[in-house]
Amino acid sequence: MGFGKAVIAQGGGPTAVINHSLTGAIFEILRGGDVDAVYGAVHGVEGIANENFIDLSHTPTDMLNRIASTTGSALGSTRDKPDENYCAQMFDVLRAHDVRKFYYIGGNDSADTCRIVSQQAESVGYDLKVTHIPKTVDNDLLVNDHTPGFGSAAKFVSHAFAGADMDNRSLPGIYLGVVMGRDAGFLTAASALGCSNHRESPLLVYIPEFAFDTDRFLAQIEETYARFGRCMIAVSEGIRGADGTPILAQLYKDIDRDPHGNYQLSGNGQLADSLASLIKNTVKAKVRADTFGYIQRSFAGAVSAVDAHEACAVAEAAVQFSRQKEFRSGSAAIIRTGEYSVEYQLTTLESVARSTKSMAPEFYDCASAKITESFLNYAKPLIDTLPHCTILNGEPVPQLLRKKSYL
Repeated sequence: MGFGKAVIAQGGGPTAVINHSLTGAIFEILRGGDVDAVYGAVHGVEGIANENFIDLSHTPTDMLNRIASTTGSALGSTRDKPDENYCAQMFDVLRAHDVRKFYYIGGNDSADTCRIVSQQAESVGYDLKVTHIPKTVDNDLLVNDHTPGFGSAAKFVSHAFAGADMDNRSLPGIYLGVVMGRDAGFLTAASALGCSNHRESPLLVYIPEFAFDTDRFLAQIEETYARFGRCMIAVSEGIRGADGTPILAQLYKDIDRDPHGNYQLSGNGQLADSLASLIKNTVKAKVRADTFGYIQRSFAGAVSAVDAHEACAVAEAAVQFSRQKEFRSGSAAIIRTGEYSVEYQLTTLESVARSTKSMAPEFYDCASAKITESFLNYAKPLIDTLPHCTILNGEPVPQLLRKKSYL
């Protein structure tokens, strides 16, 4: 009698390091010698439901190493959020192929899928070990100090804002960048890592955890522009009013929704354009706005070495947890220890499924719309390389013909 097979899948938004988790898990599964084969599900749970697998058991090591350093989801991903019936179809396929270990790399929805499938297997007495491997650029998984994918996306945001800040210093005006983050502001907060001397920086940050007030927003921009002669603004796509309605939905009544009924916040420039228009009507200044969109998730030029290492290590730990004699289901979590080190712990699927983690109150000063030193200390180790910008200074030359200047 054989050991049974293992299936691994990737779900949700791709990241710059998700394939480090994929290959780390594959290497560790094969190293254990306790499975008959390792299958990859093409496009996540959709691939399982449609019985669309590829055999990864004999993939050359060199290819897996090259896949690891490739951004995006190598197996393909999906936005499907399976319900009981969907999971039942998945379970039927897994059982038909004698799958005894299922590994799913993803966020809280992926953890919830693991929970449902595990419960269905247990209800009929089928020996299936279900393991969730954490991943999300939003950094909003509970229990975890941080999640694979966030460090690299934060590195992109910090470097992008560093460049935008130097551009804005060169030709002063008002710059607004919309960053990913439906429910959590971690990625938007990373903008502060890119703006030099953040205590005296003209950067204002707005995140979903705190109610967005348009009048206060415009007043803070006016004040900052008057003080510095320029203003930088980072905005989470998910900023919302006091009633919880996304600001984009308040500004656009016909905003699109995804198949799950959620407002479609990414993939368009509506929020940036509408906020820029509001600013232009209040402050007499040049206003420019960008929407970072999907580019921040899997940007190949901003992979954090720390992020890549931990993405692989947490996947290896997840596989090792699944070998424990009494293990039935669980999620591997990254726990920070010391000034900066991490360890990997096993937690329940229920502890990370569905719910999201918010920015800690000490990370953000709502009154000033500023990111605090506490967040900077939290995030710096995760992106490995901070942007370096030097400001040119010199002694002013006495003016001789100031009254005759044409400027």
